[in-house]
Amino acid sequence: MTTFNSDRAPLASVQAPGREKLSITVIILTLNEQIHIERCIASVASFVQRIIVVDSFSSDRTAEIAKHLGAEVTQRAFKHQADQFQWALDNCQIATDWVLRLDADEYFEPSLAAEILKKRPSLPEHVTGGRLKRKVIFRDRWIRHGGYYPAIFLRLWRTGAACIEQRWMDEYAVLTRGESITLEADFVDHNLRDIGWWVDKHNRYATRQMVDFINREVHLFLIDEAMDLRARAQSQWKRFLRNRVFARAPLYLRSVLYFIYRYVFRLGFLDGRSGFLFHTFQGLWYFLLIDSKIEEARVFIRTHGVDAFHKRLADHYKIDLGEQRLPGKQDR
Repeated sequence: MTTFNSDRAPLASVQAPGREKLSITVIILTLNEQIHIERCIASVASFVQRIIVVDSFSSDRTAEIAKHLGAEVTQRAFKHQADQFQWALDNCQIATDWVLRLDADEYFEPSLAAEILKKRPSLPEHVTGGRLKRKVIFRDRWIRHGGYYPAIFLRLWRTGAACIEQRWMDEYAVLTRGESITLEADFVDHNLRDIGWWVDKHNRYATRQMVDFINREVHLFLIDEAMDLRARAQSQWKRFLRNRVFARAPLYLRSVLYFIYRYVFRLGFLDGRSGFLFHTFQGLWYFLLIDSKIEEARVFIRTHGVDAFHKRLADHYKIDLGEQRLPGKQDR
């Protein structure tokens, strides 16, 4: 078998003769992910019926590698994660019983695949979703502390039983019927790129976080309130802390207090040198950056108005708010 992966990306077997394949479609969004895509696909290919890669016109070999491994590849211009994934749900003619969401730099541990193979066929009809536990690896170290493990997300659901809330950042898949269970085994988030790429990515993420935050103050675009209510119901505590506590605290102070809580009180210091870097960058620097972008946006809006801010987002950040598309609507 031809292999394309980085030497640092250990693979599960792409083929597992005799293993049952479940009625699951995996959807993976990509842009220049040749370093990760084989590892990602290989971790699920042995037990799922269909893999769809929605690629944002990669300039590397992502599409070639995915096709070689048996995935279907379609290309579409990227707006944000929520829009791209909802488009895939609405337009890729998914005929399997279940849908699985996976990022290109993530992969399944064999124990999670085995657990799904064991439990999925016997699930009662009222169980429409599976919540999966994410394990983050940063600089080859498992980040176990700081309240960062396990992070639990709805990633598996019965086809038609969930939508993606339309946010610019930190969107959830939200069940529209039934209830979910939490599986015991882990999937892994292990990005193999360098720290410069990580910083650039989180700079873009901070801008998107700012857009969602400012939207709740000045109503830049439409929010689907029904989806927002369902998301709150399915992740009440986290949303309460974000929207009712963190969002109302003073800028900058809240970022420092969050880092202290995470690094000291939630024992982030036990993650060693890699953990120090991760918790400092992701738990302090990143949130300070978000706050600075929020303050900058507020000053700009007070000075120039909301319409000018729309134009600034498009010209400076390449974020065209346009007409916010609601979940479950087909492109025309």
